[in-house]
Amino acid sequence: MVRPAKLAVTGAHYGLKDWLAQRITAVLMTVYLIVMACVLCVAAPQDYAAWKTLFGQHWLRIATLVFFICLFWHAWIGMRNILMDYVHPVAIRLPVQIAVITALLFYLIWAVDILWG
Repeated sequence: MVRPAKLAVTGAHYGLKDWLAQRITAVLMTVYLIVMACVLCVAAPQDYAAWKTLFGQHWLRIATLVFFICLFWHAWIGMRNILMDYVHPVAIRLPVQIAVITALLFYLIWAVDILWG
């Protein structure tokens, strides 16, 4: 009986760590959205001054920043996996990954500027 040769596992071995990170970020984003829905139902800001007062609370700005960090981390894991699965030439994949990272970092800095600017 001929046994098949064992296949060598290749790749970066992100697997479980990334799966867990995406689930945790998804849960944190869901909790934030539920809390924000409740806050907006109670506060119901109608104009810029009310929104400014609402986001003047330190805890809400921190929670919003955590939401955006989770969103961008979640997006990066998804985009990296998509690019690794479907864009095989490294000469194309690497610049696209760098563009995604650059865009996500820009958006994070922009979010910080909006929240604390």
